[in-house]
Amino acid sequence: MDGGAFGAGKAGGAFDPQAFIRQPQTILRFVSWVFSIVVFGSIVNEGYVNRVDEVEEHCIFNRNPNACNYGITVGVLAFLSCLLYLALDAYFPQISSVKDRKKAVLSDIGVSAFWAFLWFVGFCFLTNQWQASKPEDNPLNEGGDAARAAITFSFFSIFTWGFLAFLAFRRLREINFQEEYNTLFPNSPSLLP
Repeated sequence: MDGGAFGAGKAGGAFDPQAFIRQPQTILRFVSWVFSIVVFGSIVNEGYVNRVDEVEEHCIFNRNPNACNYGITVGVLAFLSCLLYLALDAYFPQISSVKDRKKAVLSDIGVSAFWAFLWFVGFCFLTNQWQASKPEDNPLNEGGDAARAAITFSFFSIFTWGFLAFLAFRRLREINFQEEYNTLFPNSPSLLP
């Protein structure tokens, strides 16, 4: 554990890209970012089909536009959230205020848990609508692989975001111990490396 507050070293240190890339939360955020691209990309590209006798395209998930809209919206917003928190993770060592660091970690816990919940809802909703889809609505079976990919990566996203929330919670708990130790023994050197 670092000697600084909330999992970071002393504020103002040089940015180390190799250490940043090797952090578990950075790897998981990148994986979550890719999963969100797969979900919204597959729905945008192949999530709308039409029958042979129709001109207007409908959502592949039981012709329910809300299913496609939900998948696209959650995917795009999760994509943007990943970018925001990747930037926050890169900037985190530069934050000198312990209170601001604590706010950043608490927001990471809340946002990650919220996204895990939204992905769970999305997985259940897309799976239900895919199961209710009628074969006559898509006689050429177009976009079936894209729909299954969106469902699969929605499922995987539940676990990546849930684990991000767990990592942030563990980071908060470990640092709270360090903060309490420093409060109790202000002049003694830290026993933790």
